[in-house]
Amino acid sequence: MKVILTKDIKGTGYAGDVITVSDGYARNYLIPKGLAKEATPHNLNVAKQQQKALENRKMLERLSAEEAAKRLKGMRVVVKAKSGEGGRLFGSVTAKEISDAILAQHGIEIDKKRIVLEENIKDLGEFAVQIKLHAGISTDIVVSVEAAE
Repeated sequence: MKVILTKDIKGTGYAGDVITVSDGYARNYLIPKGLAKEATPHNLNVAKQQQKALENRKMLERLSAEEAAKRLKGMRVVVKAKSGEGGRLFGSVTAKEISDAILAQHGIEIDKKRIVLEENIKDLGEFAVQIKLHAGISTDIVVSVEAAE
């Protein structure tokens, strides 16, 4: 029996795939659990339209990530942090603080999960920080850590 998967199933296929499985597996497991639909002409057409919409959404996300990368490239962000003698910070500068500083200073919202800190920033000074915007699209910014008064 041919079915269209509605969710990813390990070892079987991914959502949107049209696969051939045994009748019992489809009728007793996949369809009742909502993991697949029967591959009727109507369902195949709907699946094809959903696949096109997904591809368009991914393309738009990629284009917006490329635009954001151009805007962020080489950007300088200042983060104020409390520090002690010798320029050591009390704690460290986090990805959340960097994300908030980018939003406040440049008006660009970046999810903190996209900011890659190779090591914790625990000193005053300037540091290169990578931001991964999309698969294969990343850019570097300069984070300048200054002492808070």
